[in-house]
Amino acid sequence: MSGALHTLLSQDWAGLAFALAVALVGGALWYRGHRTSGRWLRHTGLGALVVAAVLAAGSIVHLARTAAARADHPPPGELVDVGGYRMHLLAEGQARGNPTVVWLPGGHGAGLYLHHLHETLKSEARSVLIDRPGSGWSDAGPFPRSTALEAEEVVKALERAGERPPYLLAGHSFGGLLAANVARRHLELVAGVVLLDPTPPDTIIYAPHNPVLGSARAGLMVSAVASLFGISEAMLAGAASGDAEPDSEAVRIARLMEERLGAELIASLRAIESGTRARIATASIFSELSPSGMAARGWDTVVYDGDLGDLPLYLVAPGDMADAESFFATMTEANEAAGHEDFEMRLRRFYRHTRERYLAASSRSQRIVTPAGTGHNFPYETPDFVIEVIRRAIAETTPQPDAP
Repeated sequence: MSGALHTLLSQDWAGLAFALAVALVGGALWYRGHRTSGRWLRHTGLGALVVAAVLAAGSIVHLARTAAARADHPPPGELVDVGGYRMHLLAEGQARGNPTVVWLPGGHGAGLYLHHLHETLKSEARSVLIDRPGSGWSDAGPFPRSTALEAEEVVKALERAGERPPYLLAGHSFGGLLAANVARRHLELVAGVVLLDPTPPDTIIYAPHNPVLGSARAGLMVSAVASLFGISEAMLAGAASGDAEPDSEAVRIARLMEERLGAELIASLRAIESGTRARIATASIFSELSPSGMAARGWDTVVYDGDLGDLPLYLVAPGDMADAESFFATMTEANEAAGHEDFEMRLRRFYRHTRERYLAASSRSQRIVTPAGTGHNFPYETPDFVIEVIRRAIAETTPQPDAP
């Protein structure tokens, strides 16, 4: 049922469908009231028809905005068919006998959110950015979304675009979980995997109640439905925030991303994702990020000890979680009922060590600590460091010619 609902809501014309449904109900009530002299039914029917007209007007505004966004911001790369729907890839540079680097950004973001790294690397290697279905310029694809499904879609998109293995997969955060999944399923295509502070499944399965993820999924659904009727995210944010102070860390990272990617590219990404498909796709796949969701899909999603054999694996992450103070405070407050004095201390230890489990996935894993003072979003804080890690990984995973 949720898959069917997500499919409907991912279509920008869905608002008109809802408006039509309300109009039909209103018309039926008004007609029945008129035939039976039912004053209450007539008034209710008229009210529903007015609501339907308002919804239809908002839907037309939304359709006009999304059409203008697509016209003003054409895809910078190539759209390839992966089985009845299209995925967007931007591939540049020459492989020169080295592995092709495939970037997978955090969240469920469009590939171009790592464009600053791609732009630097493309002069010395083949570099590919991929929009997951629903994100960026890619079509929404089938629902429900899952990491397992998207791992296969990434491989199919690369193949259909004519890209040649081996691939060096570089994934940040939730993109790291996806990169590890691609590697597990297609070891024969992968030269190595660089995990940039990847999402650890253990933090979903075993962690205490996490209100952040739950509210994120709900917020995505609300903003997607609202946008169908012409209500923008900015309007929702303004109504919800009131006098609340913005999260200083989130503001800092947003400004840093704009600095790295450029205001024009950020504006283009926001415009092309102003429709509903990006938010609905993210909400759908984020259903994995709950104990019940991960339990249901764990076998397909988790990359466990030894799953990657002797594949070169680079786990790149900060040595601490100094940037997560507000997160730990929120988690501690939400779990006050636990009643343990050492709750926050154990929580910090748990989150710090769960990501290290990725090291057990391969017998050839390496732990690389990011520069001091950096946090989870270090690909934006210290891009030069990330590029150096990728250069090292390319050198170490490129087959050397046999000695004469």
